[in-house]
Amino acid sequence: MNKIYIKTLSVVALIAALTSCKKFVEYNPHNDYQITDLDYLKNETDYRTMAVSVYSPLQWLNQEYVVADIASDNSVAGGESASDVLPLQQVDEFTNTPVNSTMSDLWQCAYEGVARANYLTQNKDKNRAGETISFAGKDAMYGEVYFLRAYYYFQLVKMFGDVPLYIDKRLGLADVGKIQRSPKADVYKQIEADLNAAIPVLPAVQAQKGKITKYAAQALLAKVYIYQGKFDPAVPVLEGIITSGAFSLVADYGSMFLLAGENGPESVFEIQYTNGSPYYNWGGATRGQGNYAVQQNGVRGISSANAAMPYAAGWSTNLPSANLAAAYAAGDKRKDVTLFDPAAYAAANPTFGLNYQVAPYKNTGFYNGKYLPRKGETSGQVELNYANNQRIIRFADVLLMAAEANNRATAANDTKAQGYLNQVRARAFGDALHNITATGTALRQAIWDERRLELAMEGDRFFDLVRTGQAATKLTGFKTGKNEVFAIPDQEILISGLTQNPGY
Repeated sequence: MNKIYIKTLSVVALIAALTSCKKFVEYNPHNDYQITDLDYLKNETDYRTMAVSVYSPLQWLNQEYVVADIASDNSVAGGESASDVLPLQQVDEFTNTPVNSTMSDLWQCAYEGVARANYLTQNKDKNRAGETISFAGKDAMYGEVYFLRAYYYFQLVKMFGDVPLYIDKRLGLADVGKIQRSPKADVYKQIEADLNAAIPVLPAVQAQKGKITKYAAQALLAKVYIYQGKFDPAVPVLEGIITSGAFSLVADYGSMFLLAGENGPESVFEIQYTNGSPYYNWGGATRGQGNYAVQQNGVRGISSANAAMPYAAGWSTNLPSANLAAAYAAGDKRKDVTLFDPAAYAAANPTFGLNYQVAPYKNTGFYNGKYLPRKGETSGQVELNYANNQRIIRFADVLLMAAEANNRATAANDTKAQGYLNQVRARAFGDALHNITATGTALRQAIWDERRLELAMEGDRFFDLVRTGQAATKLTGFKTGKNEVFAIPDQEILISGLTQNPGY
């Protein structure tokens, strides 16, 4: 009897085990989740909605442009004290370590963008269910995705040098410890491949402002060439943009940085911000729709009884340096746009009865005039929702890149280089009396100096100093062989086993 009972239990257990195995093999994720990745990318709307999500991490990178000026001779960290916004203080003083929350956040934001782009490229020909989805404009949409992946990798390689390179998937737990850093030459090669794939399929004009165009991809490709010292291929790409007639320098330099001047005739590529859906999450300060960097740039406690005073208060971070102020020649209209002087503003507008607090730490007397917080340009949690777009590539940048590429090409053309440079200077001074006539290395230095003046406080200066070999002579505390790049974030070292950059 006992034997029969035991045998019966064994059979029941075996049947149960087999049933359990069959259930496991035939597991349907819908048993546990209402929606899974098998439900995505079923139609054109799904693809286009997901393509929009690849744009989102662009907004989260706003601290990179702050870092790129603070790390340079253009600005200082500022803030309330030496311990206020400590990650930026470390960047300012070249004391940053692998434990730097700002740099870690930038790493994560860029790779989030890469992962989102990879998911779409992984499902380009067939979705997760094995279905082929075709629709008009699909190739052009993928041109945007290729551009965005290239942009994210460009930010990573500029900031960190050799970085993990993957384009075929999103990383999962199974990849922990297996991904290694790739040489930056390989990363640049992939960036070029993505941009060259994007350019032929992108339109010259997009109906929706802020979407990637062919010219944005060409301009980024040219910048990528210049960062690698590939001046010969950069020349025709840049001159194609210039001769297209699609862009022009606006007459009023300051107007570009107002809300009314966004996506104007000089804009080649801007990161779009909005405050249509007010954001309140201080735990994700850089993850909202608004440009968090704007609040950082403002004058502390600025106020006036006169409603006509346009400025709102901020945190006195990212203060333009006295060194930058001294770099502008007399008559250069860009100085007062770039460097906001509240004392001079109060003197010029005595009816405002302006009140403000002098920056308590590293005060220079100046504030980033291009991205000052203004009344009525935010909503919700006001500090997190400023709608100011980040200007990434302007036509003036294209002209200056063309000037440098022509000057440094194998068959140098300094006449063209002078022409492009002097277009920018003519706008700055309002005349042709300040034209540059130098050639050779003197012209090259003049172009580099002009990039500083034209693009100041827009996030180019540190990377320009590094790529042109000027950083060690211009930046106090900069160590050659170390500070050309930032430290790989410590959690990537601990979790992924990545190697660290030298000196960190």
